[in-house]
Amino acid sequence: MTTTLPQAPPDDVGPPPPSPGPARRLLALARNTWRGLTSMRTALILLFLLAVAALPGAVLPQRTPSPNAVDDYLTANPTLGPVLDDLGFFDVFATPWFAAIYLLLFVSLIGCLVPRSFEHLRGLRVEPVAVPRNLARLPHHAEGTADDDPDAVVERARRRLRGWRVAVRSEPGGVRTLSAEKGSLREVGNLVFHLSLVALLGGIAVGELFGYEGQVIVMADGSEFCNSGIYAYDSFRPGMRVDGTGLDPFCVTVDGFRATFRPDGQPDSFDAAVRYQDAEAVQRGDGAWQPHGLAVNDPLRVDGERVYLLGHGYAPRFTVTFPDGQQRTGLVQWRPVDQATLLSEGATKIDPPGVTDESQRRRSQLAITGLFAPTSSGGGLVTSVFPALNNPEVAVDVMRGDLGLDSGRAQSIFSIDRGMVDQGRLVRVARENMRPGEQITLDDGTRVRFDDVQNWVSLQVSHDPAQTAVLLAAIALLGGLTLSLTVRRRRFWVRAAPGEPSTTDRRTVVSLGGLARTDRAGYGEEFARLAADLAPPRDEGPPAPSRPARDDDGEDDDGR
Repeated sequence: MTTTLPQAPPDDVGPPPPSPGPARRLLALARNTWRGLTSMRTALILLFLLAVAALPGAVLPQRTPSPNAVDDYLTANPTLGPVLDDLGFFDVFATPWFAAIYLLLFVSLIGCLVPRSFEHLRGLRVEPVAVPRNLARLPHHAEGTADDDPDAVVERARRRLRGWRVAVRSEPGGVRTLSAEKGSLREVGNLVFHLSLVALLGGIAVGELFGYEGQVIVMADGSEFCNSGIYAYDSFRPGMRVDGTGLDPFCVTVDGFRATFRPDGQPDSFDAAVRYQDAEAVQRGDGAWQPHGLAVNDPLRVDGERVYLLGHGYAPRFTVTFPDGQQRTGLVQWRPVDQATLLSEGATKIDPPGVTDESQRRRSQLAITGLFAPTSSGGGLVTSVFPALNNPEVAVDVMRGDLGLDSGRAQSIFSIDRGMVDQGRLVRVARENMRPGEQITLDDGTRVRFDDVQNWVSLQVSHDPAQTAVLLAAIALLGGLTLSLTVRRRRFWVRAAPGEPSTTDRRTVVSLGGLARTDRAGYGEEFARLAADLAPPRDEGPPAPSRPARDDDGEDDDGR
C-alpha cells in the first residue's frame, strides 16, 4: 500500500494576484471590442452584410419611389406581405438595421484605415532594409565579378536603379551594399481605394440627409412649374434633415415636347423645349427667361438642382357644353397602362357651372373615364398599336353623380371613387368611342366633345449637396484600385566585396538578390536584366538565377 502525504506549500509562494476590478474588466472589453471592430476582416464582413441587406431593395418594391407597387404587392401576397412590411423590407434604406450596418462599416473603415495610413507614411520615411546575410537563399539571386572597385560598382547600381528608393551602407572588410525598393505606390493605391470608399459612403450619407427628390407632371403647352415647396410636386421624397421649406425658388416652363419612335415602337428620342428662371431672376421678378433643350439623361442644372426629363404621356382635352350653354374644358393627364404603345387610362372630372345648391351639384358632377389610344387599331375595341399620335381615339364612359370630391378622402386623379359607383351615387349615362372633333349628347342635352390631345412630360428635380464629392471619391476609388492592381512591389540588393588578397583574381565579387513582394509579379525577367548589367557571371555566360521558377508561380516569395 502506498500512502501519499500532503506536501507543504513552498515558502516563497505569495498570495494570489488580485482579480481585476469592474472598471478594468470594462476597459478591457471595450479595448477588445474596438480592436475587433477596426480590423480589416470585420470591415469586409460588414461590407458583405451591407450588400446582402441591400438586396431586398433591388428585388422588392420600395415605398419611396413606388408606393403603388408596394400596395399591389401587399394585396397579391396577404400572408407574406405584412411580415415583410414589419421587417422593413419595403423601405430598406430607411430601416434601423440597415443604418446600423452602414454606421458600423463606416466606423470600422475609419478605425482601420487611419492608423494604417499613418503607419504607411512613417514607412515611406524609413530607409530600405539592409542586405540579407545570405542572398543565395532568395528566390532570385546571381553572382558575378566586376573589374571596378566596390564603390564604383555600387555607384553604377545606383544609376541603374534610378527611380527606386535606394540606401547605401558599408560593411567590415571594405564591403559596400545597396538596398533598393520600388512599388510603394501599390500600398498608396490600396489606401486611396479604401479612403475613397469611406468618402463615397460619407457623401451618400450626406445626400440622404440633406438631399431631396421630387416628381411632377407638367403639360407641354406653356405650363409652368416652380420649386416653391413640397406641394408643387406630385410626389416628394425629402432627406432626413429636409422639411420642404427653404427650397431654391426656380421656375420651369414647358413650351413643347417632341418624341420620335422607331418602326418597332421603341422610343428613339424625347426632347422638351423649356424656359427657366433661376432663384436670382425669380427674386428680381423681371420676367427674364432662359431657353433650354431638355432631353433624357441630359438634365437642366440650375441653382445646384438637376431637372430630369423622365417620360411623357397624353392628356385628352374634352369640352362639356351644358344645357344652358355654359362650357367647361377638362385637360387632365391620363396614365399609360402599356409603356410599349402608350395606351392610357384616366378620368377627367368636371363640376357643373352656376350650381349653388350643394346637393344638386353633387348629383350633377361629371367624370369622363376610359381608355385612350394614340394609334388606334380601328376596331370596335379601342386598343393602341403604336405610341405616336398617328390615329388617336378614346373610348369613354361618362359618369354622372357624386364624385366624392368633398368627402375628405384622398382620391387619385386617374380614376373615380368606385365606392360611389357601388352605392349608386355615380352612374354611367353614356359610352362611346370618339375621335378628335366628335361629340356625344347626354340624356339631359349636355354635349361632350373630344377636342384634341396634349402632351405632358414627367420631370424630376434632384438635389444632392454631396454629388461633387461623390464623383471625386468615385474617381479616386478607381484610381486607387488601378494602382493597387498594376503596381508591383519588389526589392533588390547588391553586395560588392573586394577580391581576396591571397588570390590572383582581385576583381570585385558582386552578389545580387531580389524579392518580389507581390505574387506573380513577373520579377524574374526584370531581375535577369539587372543582373546582366550589374553582375556579369564569371564565365561571361548569360546570368541564370538558381530558382527562377519559384517566383513565376508565386511560391516562396518571402525569401525564406
